[in-house]
Amino acid sequence: MNKFCRYGKIAAWLLALFIGKLLLLTPSALAGETNPHWGYGGSENPTQWGSLSKDFQLCETGRSQSPINIKNAVVRDPANISFDYQHSPLVVVNNGHTIQVNYAQGSSVTINGEKFSLLQFHFHTPSEHTINNKASALELHLVHRNEAGKFAVVGVLLNQGKENSLIKEIWENIPATGKTNTISDRLINATNLLPKSKSYYSYSGSLTTPPCSEGVKWNILVEPITVSAEQIETFAKIYQVDARPIQPTNSRIIQLHR
Repeated sequence: MNKFCRYGKIAAWLLALFIGKLLLLTPSALAGETNPHWGYGGSENPTQWGSLSKDFQLCETGRSQSPINIKNAVVRDPANISFDYQHSPLVVVNNGHTIQVNYAQGSSVTINGEKFSLLQFHFHTPSEHTINNKASALELHLVHRNEAGKFAVVGVLLNQGKENSLIKEIWENIPATGKTNTISDRLINATNLLPKSKSYYSYSGSLTTPPCSEGVKWNILVEPITVSAEQIETFAKIYQVDARPIQPTNSRIIQLHR
């Protein structure tokens, strides 16, 4: 691919990414309105989210909330999940709650024949989901949405070990709080954040941040990936804790696909 063709392709990706970001805006955001501030500590901590706004009431009253402790999973059909992640310009957002990477249109995951487009991925520390009461150092959430507006999140647990090269590059480009850093001449691929095994746990849950909307298809990959101690420390210096506490399972069935 010659230089002009390559940069033309990147420009097209950036345009698609901009359009995708507009589609993610809520009507209130488009009107210039601001949502109530929430956080992980003080008077705006997760136990108070439901009282911060009427739009956040599900955070308190919902019966299918996330995250949960994964245990006693029922073995079901073999893993039927396939990833079609394309390259995307590196766009890193420090939104005041986490470090997020916005993804260009054109990448997707297909779960049991249902296709969901990748919108963005972000990180939590410690991991929001636990496996048999054990947490990981970090948790990655790959957020997808289908044409009907339904969300599917793929969760990847991150344990201390070997350095991850893609996360190293993301960390090197983290902007100040509330800012976005677009590296227009650098393409990344989220495939490099997936483990080899695609076995996963599935259950019906919610967003783990306000407004805690339910009906989210959760898919937590069984095999973790690794990050170095330095990479864990780098994130913790920015967000020491940005994880919602474990929520009641309320008799929901957790399935294991392997």
